[in-house]
Amino acid sequence: MNHCGESSPVSFLIQKGVAGATMSHDKHKAMLLKRLEELKTRLEGIEDSLDEPKPSDWDESATEREGDEVLESLGTSGQAEIGRIEAALRRMDEGEYGYCLTCGEAISEARLDILPDAPLCAACAGGRKP
Repeated sequence: MNHCGESSPVSFLIQKGVAGATMSHDKHKAMLLKRLEELKTRLEGIEDSLDEPKPSDWDESATEREGDEVLESLGTSGQAEIGRIEAALRRMDEGEYGYCLTCGEAISEARLDILPDAPLCAACAGGRKP
């Protein structure tokens, strides 16, 4: 149900089989899969760095802790991005990719070209009514 108490327009389009409701998004899928692989590789490197033995020298140890905090932050943001990418790939599998999760309107190709994992149209993402 959307904010008006109605069924999602996305569900309606898919149920009715309207042309374009299950558009091919091969280009965006390729972009998402490539980024997912990059993130997983980066996170493996971060985990390896965090697992390295810590120096016994106090100054080096303090610097190392600061570096670990930065790496942990990068790891957290990377995990969040992985979650968004995996959600977008699920929407593709379910035939709901490219439609706003809030209003059900199509997300512009230009927006998806820049943010292929975008779950919302520009209007809903900006807090405006579509």
